[in-house]
Amino acid sequence: MFELSQDHEDFRASVRDFAEREVEPHVAQWDKDHHLPLEVVHGMGDLGLFGLVVPERWGGSAETVDGVVQSDFTALCVAIEELGRIDQSIGITLSAGVGLGINPILTYGTDEQRDRWLPDLVAGRALAGFGLTEPDAGSDAGGTRTTAKRDGDEWVIDGAKSFITNSGTDITSLVTVTARTGTSAEGRPQISAIIVPSGTPGFTVEAPYDKLGWNISDTHGLSFAGCRVPADHLVGQEGQGFRQFLKTLDDGRIAISALATGLTQRMLELATDYAQTRTAFGRPIGVNQGVSFQVSDLAVMAETSRVLTYKAAWLKDEADRGRRSTQEVAKAASIAKLYTSEAAVSATRIATQVFGGNGFMEEYPVARFYRDAKILEIGEGTSEVQRMVIARHLGLPV
Repeated sequence: MFELSQDHEDFRASVRDFAEREVEPHVAQWDKDHHLPLEVVHGMGDLGLFGLVVPERWGGSAETVDGVVQSDFTALCVAIEELGRIDQSIGITLSAGVGLGINPILTYGTDEQRDRWLPDLVAGRALAGFGLTEPDAGSDAGGTRTTAKRDGDEWVIDGAKSFITNSGTDITSLVTVTARTGTSAEGRPQISAIIVPSGTPGFTVEAPYDKLGWNISDTHGLSFAGCRVPADHLVGQEGQGFRQFLKTLDDGRIAISALATGLTQRMLELATDYAQTRTAFGRPIGVNQGVSFQVSDLAVMAETSRVLTYKAAWLKDEADRGRRSTQEVAKAASIAKLYTSEAAVSATRIATQVFGGNGFMEEYPVARFYRDAKILEIGEGTSEVQRMVIARHLGLPV
C-alpha cells in the first residue's frame, strides 16, 4: 500500500522552509497588489520543483530505468500541498506550470519540442499555459469552438480561450491550445493541441481578470485571429487532443487535491492556535465544545484529504510504471478532487467562524483562504463533473 517515504518527508521540510521564508512574509501584500513575484517562480525552479516529473535530459530529476521514466508525481503533490498551505496562488502557479504547461509537451510532444521548450520551463526561467476552457466550453470541453486550419506548412488559429493560468506573465513562453482541426466520419469534431509561442502575431493576451480569489495567480483570456504557427507545433497526433487533455485533467485533479489539502491543513493549524490563545469570559474559547468540535472536524478533513490525495498520487506513479491501470487513477483522482475541494471550502467557513469577527478581516489569513477556496470546486472539473465521472466508473448509466 502507499506511504510517504522519509525522502518525501525530508523534501516536504525543505519546501515548507522555502514557503515560510520566501512567501509567507510577503503574501498579504502580493495578494492586495495582485502581483505574481517572478523571483518566487525562479526560486521554485532552483529547488527543482518544476522538474520532479521530467527526465534528466531536459533538466529534471526523474531517472529513466529500462526505458521507463521514474517520475515522482507524489513529490510534486507534496510541494503543491506545502506551497498551498501558505498561499493557494503560489501553489497553483506550480501546479499549472507543471501539469498544464510542461506535461502536455513532455507526454505528447516530439523530442524537438521538448528540447526547445522544456529546459527553461523546468528551470523556472519560463512558464507555459494550457488553453482549454472557452467562453462557451467549460465543463463541455468537447464543445470547443476555436479552430486551427492547415495552410501549407502552417496552422491558422482563430478563436478564444478563458481563465488561462500562467498565460500572461513576463516569462510566459507559450500556451498549448486545443482547437478543432477537422471532423470525424461520425460528424464529431476532431480536436488537436497546438503550441502557440508568446508574441506570435494574431495571438492576444487579454487584460487580467478581476477575481474573487487567487489574486497572485496570473490568469487571462486569450484570443486568436489569423494566428499562424508552424505545422510542427502540433502536439501529438492530429485529432488526439481530446484524449490528451482528458489524461491531463486526471493528473491535474490530483494536484488540485494536494492544493486543497494544504489549505485545509492550514485552517486546522490557524483555528487550533486561535482556539488556544483567544479568550472569552476569562478562558480560551477552545474549552467550549462549540469550538473544539469544529476544530476536531477540521482535523478529520485534513487527514482524510491527505489520505485520498496521496493514494491517488501513488496510483499515478504506479500506473506510470505499468503496475496499476489508468482507470484506477482516473477514479481515484475524481474521488480525491471531489472530497478535498469541498472539504477545503467547508474548512475555510469553519475556521472563519472560529475566528469570529477577526475572520472577516483581511489582516487575518483565514479571510484570504476563504476567498481562495471556492475555485477549488470549479477548476479541473466541477464537483458535478466529478460526481458524474465517479458514477461512470461505478458502472452507472450517466
